[in-house]
Amino acid sequence: MVDLYVKNGRSVNDDPLELTITAGQITAIGEKLTNVEATRVMDVKGAYVSAGWIDDHVHCYDQLTLYYDDADADGVQSGVTTVIDAGSTGADNIGDFYERTRAKRTNVYAMINISKTGILAQDELGDMSRVQWEPFKQAVDKYPDFIVGIKARESHSVVVDNGVQPLIKAKDYQRQIERTLPVMVHVGANPPELEAILALMTKDDVLTHAYNGKPNGILDENGTVKPFVREAYDRGVIFDVGHGTDSFNFETAATAFANGLVPQSISTDIYHRNRENGPVYDMATTLDKLMLLGFDLPTVIRMVTVAPADNFNLAHKGELAVGADGDLTIFSVAQTDKTLTDSNGNQRTTTTTIKPCCAVVAGQVYEVGAKE
Repeated sequence: MVDLYVKNGRSVNDDPLELTITAGQITAIGEKLTNVEATRVMDVKGAYVSAGWIDDHVHCYDQLTLYYDDADADGVQSGVTTVIDAGSTGADNIGDFYERTRAKRTNVYAMINISKTGILAQDELGDMSRVQWEPFKQAVDKYPDFIVGIKARESHSVVVDNGVQPLIKAKDYQRQIERTLPVMVHVGANPPELEAILALMTKDDVLTHAYNGKPNGILDENGTVKPFVREAYDRGVIFDVGHGTDSFNFETAATAFANGLVPQSISTDIYHRNRENGPVYDMATTLDKLMLLGFDLPTVIRMVTVAPADNFNLAHKGELAVGADGDLTIFSVAQTDKTLTDSNGNQRTTTTTIKPCCAVVAGQVYEVGAKE
């Protein structure tokens, strides 16, 4: 007797797909399963079934006043099974964040902010006394199954006059700790300059907000990819979408993609305000934008499953395989018109829309939009 039998589904490659989940893990997978006895049978009637979507850049520590949200609003209520909070908390408050997330239906992980305060204010890295090794190390050691990365926000409003000094510290801490933690770097207005930031980043570090439309971005004034950007991409710096309120521009993205600078992962940088008022709204809308810009369904789904699981060493997530975690996103693709808006107010119309209906976390089924 299995806990959950998902029948009559299809893969993102349009092949028939059925699977079973028991005790939170996938126990069988195939085009058609037979002789299955299940506590719950879920007939998805031809809907797509993928590994659970992972959003590797959200802000869901609900005790803050700037960027915050409910993890389940960013997660299972929108079809996302796993979220990674991108540095909302530092050594001072990441323990409280951990405790609060244990009751969430969504899988929640965190990147620890290099500032021990987290984002209590916009300029958390304007005072370098907030960057301290001992509290950082203690937190990383105490929460090995929760902290999956390090976050450094490198834009002028955050670092003020400290330039790339916070990132230098983040890279130093990364080298000193005893396990692999990628550094995710937020970029925005200068100073510091993007060139100085990328010069410090190494293979498997993550550049989020990679496709923003700001002057300190990846394109020069002529719309050409800056040489140092291509060099960083070629040496293995991971480019992540990190849409956000201010950080995704259609034209920048289209130009970059045409020049081979495609994102390895798609994330939303979602929090309550840009979820409720746009332009982000949810992961599905962000996927719609990437498909509008030319990526096919298998590619965008890989960018929110396999890729973030690999980037942040999330074992047993991001794939449909026997023994993997029983996390699924079930969705349809409709041919309907939809207006999409980037972070600069530019609008484009798509005719292909992804509509998640259910998120499955460890075999538990949650309907998209349901709050209970």
